[in-house]
Amino acid sequence: MKIREKVKNVLSHHPYKKEESLEEWFEEVILDILEDIQEGQEQKLSEKADKIDIKLLIERSDEKFLNLQKEINARFEASQKETNARFEASQKEINARFEASQKETNARFEAMQKESNLRFDALQKEMNYRFEASQKEFRKPSCHYKMK
Repeated sequence: MKIREKVKNVLSHHPYKKEESLEEWFEEVILDILEDIQEGQEQKLSEKADKIDIKLLIERSDEKFLNLQKEINARFEASQKETNARFEASQKEINARFEASQKETNARFEAMQKESNLRFDALQKEMNYRFEASQKEFRKPSCHYKMK
């Protein structure tokens, strides 16, 4: 509120009464006007102080936020590096196990193949032997057919 309005406001609340001395009335009016002005100034100063405090709080919170953001980013990067290292180690282990498993499977397959070939060869020999034996038996003159 402007000073003129404050003076009008104080005068409207303190009309001059004939039984009062002019000096007392004037003193009371002046003191009320000065108190209103002082309250207004204190309120403005308080608002400015609040604004300054808010600005400082915002600046501090911005700084804290940036620091927290940096810390979060650093932790995330460290976590990402650790995760990547673990993944690579796991991948190497999986690859090593797969290669070992593949070698073992190949060795077993080759052993089974050799065993199958040996069995097949043995069976083939047995069949040839039986076939030759049956051929020899078939070629022998039979006692059932006597020549006349």
